[in-house]
Amino acid sequence: MADRERPTLAGLGEFAVIEELVARRTQTRLVEVGPGDDAAVVLAPDGRTVVSTDMLVEGRHFRLDWSTPHDVGRKAIAQNAADVEAMGATPTAYVVGFGAPGDTPADAVTALSDGMWAEAGRTGAGIVGGDLVAAPQWVVSVTVLGDLAGRAPVLLSGARVGDVVAVIGDLGTSAAGYALWHGEIRGFDELHRRHLVPEVPYGSGRLAADGGATAMTDVSDGLVADLGHVAAASGVTVELSTAALLADRDVVAAAAEAAGADPWDWVLGGGEDHALVATFPAAPPAGWRRIGSVVDGPARVLVDGAQWRGSAGWQSY
Repeated sequence: MADRERPTLAGLGEFAVIEELVARRTQTRLVEVGPGDDAAVVLAPDGRTVVSTDMLVEGRHFRLDWSTPHDVGRKAIAQNAADVEAMGATPTAYVVGFGAPGDTPADAVTALSDGMWAEAGRTGAGIVGGDLVAAPQWVVSVTVLGDLAGRAPVLLSGARVGDVVAVIGDLGTSAAGYALWHGEIRGFDELHRRHLVPEVPYGSGRLAADGGATAMTDVSDGLVADLGHVAAASGVTVELSTAALLADRDVVAAAAEAAGADPWDWVLGGGEDHALVATFPAAPPAGWRRIGSVVDGPARVLVDGAQWRGSAGWQSY
């Protein structure tokens, strides 16, 4: 169907679009009132609610000539779910705000919603409401609610001298994918894909909390940058070992050679993989890889005993 024949947001109108987006969706048992009223009602069995919000802006966080709307939807949910995972909690519901030009094809927005629901389903939660507005470009804003199920939240400030630093998930693949897309370098389909949609290790945050994690975060800005927040909040030095990260480097090494880049910049400085990194007082749970330790010293991150001079990680401005 030619673009001029496809129904648009402006042509259908806000309420018709919203009705289409919420039709045939199934809510979880924690949702007492879903979309359709002035506000949703979500149960909080623990008596507390973990809340986080994040935004994706077209041209800054995604490109529609690289990503399908379905990809954008999955990424928007995944990056928010990772923040809840990093607290040791489980996502329970999502609220979505979406802005786009009026001439945006309605089926593109349906695909975006389908991607969101697909990723939300992987976390065991659903979308309970949101808003739709006109905007100069696509803007996707997601707020996620989470449940701690009686656990204490795992904060940035809990790392202690003697702790083990461990990670679960990929490191450097999203940064590799971005460089490959930007350089129009073909032949690395999986890395291209990892930039478009991160693979969050769902459930691992909860297992880390149960396993005694003292501090935890997701790798959104870059491993060194995000562990820098842990070091600052905890008042400790975090030491990383490149020997423990060789497998991560090897995954992106060929792509780095093709792009003329240093693979360590991607592994240590690349973000948006949304792996989880945590500190533990003893051996980490199954599936987690030890990559360093917490030692006495000023708030900083060292790599093989020295200050990291490579990529500083993602900067919002």
